[in-house]
Amino acid sequence: MEKYIFSLEMKVRDYECDLQGIVNNANYQHYIEHTRHEFLRSEGISFAALHEQGTDAVVARLQMAFKTPLRSGDSFVSRLALRKEGIKYVFVQDIFRLPDNKPVIRSTVETVCLVNGRLAESVELNERFGKYF
Repeated sequence: MEKYIFSLEMKVRDYECDLQGIVNNANYQHYIEHTRHEFLRSEGISFAALHEQGTDAVVARLQMAFKTPLRSGDSFVSRLALRKEGIKYVFVQDIFRLPDNKPVIRSTVETVCLVNGRLAESVELNERFGKYF
């Protein structure tokens, strides 16, 4: 069981579904990316400001396991856990359907930082996220 540090509730919109009436697989990546960006914002970190300062956090690897499909109108919660492995920030992001908390996806997103175009540690992110490691 992950120790989640951030949660975000959302609702499926009609246009996110495919002809089968379920959420198109690509939209789950949008959900987890939005969750990471909202997590950064909650920590006082602006993704745009990081870029302006020469630091770009980029996805290096993404794994996603689909458990139960979401359908139009479904409510869900996207939960996030964080750990550090070397220079990587590893986000474990799980989505659960509401209100029954049935697992929808389990994903792991490995991110790295490019500082002034070079793979490097981000001092700011290490300081902000240190309390979670």
